[in-house]
Amino acid sequence: MRNRNTNIILRAVSILFLTAALVLSIVSLISYSRQRNNYPASMNIAGVPVSGLTPAEASQRLLEVYTSPIEIQYNNAVIHIDPAVIGFQPDVETMLAAADLTRTGTSFWGGFWDYLWNRTPPETTIPLSAKISDERLRAYLQNEIASRYDLPPAPAVPVPGSTSFLAGEPGQTLDIDRAVLLISDALRSPTNRSVALTFTRSTAARPTIDTLSILLKQIVTVSDFDGLIGLYMADLQTGQEIHFAINNKQEISVDPDIAFSASSTIKVAIVASYLINYGSNLDAATTDIISRVLGKSDNFATDLVLEKINAAIGPLIVTQDMKAIGLNNTFLNGFFALGSPPLSPRPVTPGNSRTDISSDPDPYSQTTPSEMGALLADLYQCSKNSGGALIAAFPDKVSPATCQLLIDFMAQDKLGSLIQGGVPDGTLVPHKHGYVPASDGIVRDTSDAGIVYTPGGNFVLSIYTYHPVTNIWDITNPLIGNLTKAIYNYFNVSVE
Repeated sequence: MRNRNTNIILRAVSILFLTAALVLSIVSLISYSRQRNNYPASMNIAGVPVSGLTPAEASQRLLEVYTSPIEIQYNNAVIHIDPAVIGFQPDVETMLAAADLTRTGTSFWGGFWDYLWNRTPPETTIPLSAKISDERLRAYLQNEIASRYDLPPAPAVPVPGSTSFLAGEPGQTLDIDRAVLLISDALRSPTNRSVALTFTRSTAARPTIDTLSILLKQIVTVSDFDGLIGLYMADLQTGQEIHFAINNKQEISVDPDIAFSASSTIKVAIVASYLINYGSNLDAATTDIISRVLGKSDNFATDLVLEKINAAIGPLIVTQDMKAIGLNNTFLNGFFALGSPPLSPRPVTPGNSRTDISSDPDPYSQTTPSEMGALLADLYQCSKNSGGALIAAFPDKVSPATCQLLIDFMAQDKLGSLIQGGVPDGTLVPHKHGYVPASDGIVRDTSDAGIVYTPGGNFVLSIYTYHPVTNIWDITNPLIGNLTKAIYNYFNVSVE
């Protein structure tokens, strides 16, 4: 009887345990099934933890993270940007589909077994899927950031009443290529959504050519010179030009340019014509003669060169060669020796045909500031093998070596005043100056034309002056020196 009761009790206990185990299994199965409908522990989508969340909840969390504004710091400004404005679109559907595939792709019973043994599933990461419009991002950076917060360089400005310039200030320019990378990374990050943008520094701008022109005119008008001055300057790097004339403190037209006595500056054209017609392979005697022409301004030597060109009409050939390169106001109508007759009727040019102004130019030898400047610019370009009218007009007769030889001869003019007086010692200034007394012995014309080589850039400068009474050296010389100094400082202004 006791044994029977014991068996009943044991059977009842066994049934109870089995029932309890079954209930626990069913409860666990239901709990696991519910959990399986949500994303498992250790899962993140695009860096956002979604453990235990439903797809709808995960979608909401992803949108909250990836549509939140990013913070941009640039030039002491803090800007918050809506990702949608710059073309960022998270592809939530694609990421959730990948997460669902991971969630439901494993064995149900294998997962249930791991659940029963409280085994943590391996960490699962679903990568970010998103689209970024590079075009919209760059447009936003340019139009909304750079245009508002960039700092343009401040150009150097003239010091009032002097030939110097105050140094400008460097600028700050957004590095757009770098900004695109930094912002793209921030848009793709769920946590690091603040970016400090980088920039590049631009050097302070040189004064504009118009600013220099204004300064040069001011230098003339505040000087003691009350005659006629014509100035031509060409930037040999950019081709920019300054060209003006001022008569008795009033600016006048340079269309057409004003004819001046060429005086000794015409000797550049004379030697150029000789080299065009006879080449640059010079013997020692000819080399010495040309050195005297351009280095000593020797008129007798000049006539020797003209006679080598043509004993009868050498000056006319010089004029013809200048016309071939477009210099229609530049001519030589006789030899330099006193009493030499004119070789033709006085040439009529646009410059000497003006009725509103006259410098009483020498009927034997004339030019204009712009034409002598153009000749020097052609010589420079030719010497650099970069074109110019000389090579174009005389392709078989002129070479870079020819032009450089003429420039080297011009460098022998060591006057030390006029243009050379306005540059630092040691500056290379191949030039030719000129001043000649009128028939009454009074000097009314002073001129200088040259190529100035500087660390900051090379330029051509051609200045002609005339005074109807007397051209006082102590007024004209410092004026031309100051004009040159201002241009030199323009090319070599200090930038920070």
